[in-house]
Amino acid sequence: MSKREDDVVSNGSGNIHLQTVVEQQLASPARRAAIRRGFGLATIPFLGAGSAAALGGCGGDDDPAPAATTSRPLGFSAVNTSSGDEVIVPAGYAAQAILLWGEPIRAGAPAFARDASQGWAEQEQQIGDNHDGMHFFALNAGGDGPGTRSDEGLLAINHEYINPEYLYAPGDDTDDWLLPFTVEKVRKGLAAHGVSVVHVQRAANGTVSHRLDSRYNRRITGYTPMDVSGPAAGSALLQTAADPTGREVLGTLNNCAHGYTPWRTYLACEENFNGYFGNTDPAGRALTALERRYGVGTDAGGGLGNGFGYRWHTADPRFDINATPNEPNRFGWVVEIDPFDPDSKPVKRTALGRFKHENAEHVVAADGTVVVYMGDDERNEYLYKFVSSGRFDAANPRAAANRNLLDSGTLNVAKFTGGSTGGQGTGTWIPLAHGQNGLTAENGFADQAAVLVNARAAADRVGATMMDRPEWVAANPNKRGEVYCTLTNNSRRGTTPASSNNAAGTTTAGSARPPVDAVNPRSSNLWGHIVRWNEAGGDPKAIAFSWEIFLLAGQPGVTGERAPSANINGSNVFNSPDGLWFDRNGRLWIQSDGSYTNAGDYAGMGNNQMLCADPATGEVRRFLVGPSGCEVTGVVMTPDSRTMFVNIQHPGEMGSHPNVPRNAPTGQQQIGTAWNDNQIAREPTRFSRFPEGAGSGRPRSCTVVIRKLDGGVIGS
Repeated sequence: MSKREDDVVSNGSGNIHLQTVVEQQLASPARRAAIRRGFGLATIPFLGAGSAAALGGCGGDDDPAPAATTSRPLGFSAVNTSSGDEVIVPAGYAAQAILLWGEPIRAGAPAFARDASQGWAEQEQQIGDNHDGMHFFALNAGGDGPGTRSDEGLLAINHEYINPEYLYAPGDDTDDWLLPFTVEKVRKGLAAHGVSVVHVQRAANGTVSHRLDSRYNRRITGYTPMDVSGPAAGSALLQTAADPTGREVLGTLNNCAHGYTPWRTYLACEENFNGYFGNTDPAGRALTALERRYGVGTDAGGGLGNGFGYRWHTADPRFDINATPNEPNRFGWVVEIDPFDPDSKPVKRTALGRFKHENAEHVVAADGTVVVYMGDDERNEYLYKFVSSGRFDAANPRAAANRNLLDSGTLNVAKFTGGSTGGQGTGTWIPLAHGQNGLTAENGFADQAAVLVNARAAADRVGATMMDRPEWVAANPNKRGEVYCTLTNNSRRGTTPASSNNAAGTTTAGSARPPVDAVNPRSSNLWGHIVRWNEAGGDPKAIAFSWEIFLLAGQPGVTGERAPSANINGSNVFNSPDGLWFDRNGRLWIQSDGSYTNAGDYAGMGNNQMLCADPATGEVRRFLVGPSGCEVTGVVMTPDSRTMFVNIQHPGEMGSHPNVPRNAPTGQQQIGTAWNDNQIAREPTRFSRFPEGAGSGRPRSCTVVIRKLDGGVIGS
């Protein structure tokens, strides 16, 4: 997600951190790799709505279709950076924009109004906004259930948040474009959130289209009823006046990245839920420790305020923490959705813990145990691993016995320790189980529900390692037990310990800025890095692991603590790794969500992008560059690896960035005075017209389909 200045929580746990600073010139296998720069490329400058430009290759590695399992070298020519308003892919590839925000979800649904004049009733029948994580679920030969087809399937897409300046038509108030702010506007915002399940099919020429007549097409929104399951279901911490049982929640919010299960269901992961809640108490009541630990009821400065500035709490008491104080506790979970049953009710699986979930990467151990890796995407937060109590029945993947495997098991948190050489070491997984490791009633954890609702405080208590914003986790399909995680950036790591209770239960004076350590080696990590670990014995259930830094992003030529790793050079420079995904051939795809100012520390990096890495050699090449102001996020392929889907989120979003007219000709962009949302709402195409171009009305998030012109495997 790009609204990172809204991340105001700072982990004040004072946990013990490693003091070994990583050696900047890592002894990486990447030294053996020479990165080639390519000059041929293909672009999607602008596409008319519903246009069918050429396609690309996609794949879902959960499908049982035969596929190569040997890692192959990177077979495409790298593309250059760009600050234009287009998608750029390598020579020999073509791209197509589909499933734009606002397009009808099914036949008969209303078409998109480019002036944003439509309300919630139309939006709930249309594709949601700000596409993020997604997965392709292949259909069977009859098109009526799970299968292995690559030409037809269901695409489940997260819709993380909204850009109010694009979602709403501005009112007549000169100084405040959002007035009057009504409950109908809250409902439209909720309708643009959630998940879209879309039936897609591939034509013989490689283009992909949306089957509007399919019964599978479905919208799940911020007010879709959902069950709560697992240890926290029914807890007093989840009970409200509207739901005194604490077992049914309306909606899912801020679905960032995702996961899927071997029984063919989708996992939508709730991330920055805190930003939706405001505080209308004129006296400014003190926030509870639980609210502060998750940033609920705070503004961008950390004081009492209104999170993202959406104003929902002013029109809907569900989002006012004074009227409904437990409502925030009902978000921050992993939501399971069955894309093959459009009548099924989503379920929030509380055994996986409550925090700002990025994705949920599953691995099935040799004995059938299901393991799920998750990152808490905020500065100085933690990496988690859930290990199921039950075992997956692979012979009957859709069997009822598999459906509740995520309700019972152990949630663990990672503690990294250093080795004799910088940039590598060992670690352990510490269980977050009530009654163990200080997680007792005396320390504020009445039961397992309390441990899970306040998983962050539980991780503080057991002395886990604070990380530089752990985001997506990806497991290598060709090496059991090898797992990677993107650590996007961290501007809040310092040299003094934090102030609060540490693992020993004592209070340490100092600021909430933990010192650098071996796995987080930069005091100001502007560019981010990627860590990988190997579970002991290759067993995903193992308690012990060894780790190393796979990549340090940054500017080549910079020395000292800020230096990048040897596999980063002038041809693949980037910042803020975020999305991370392995294809079935063992290529590691890396997506970025960082600064696109192309100036200062970010000079030469251009817009956000997607790169591809060879895990065996460390070689990294740039494969795709996105349009102005976007995040590149979400990637998946069809089982045959010949069609790739990539999401382009929030083109034209300026956030706190300066005024950069990105739709000016390449090379003519100028940095000037920052624009505010009031100005952008009245001139919505100022920073992007992607993907429609002239007459677009406003930029729109979408899914980009990529194919190789020769019909081959993507990346080969």
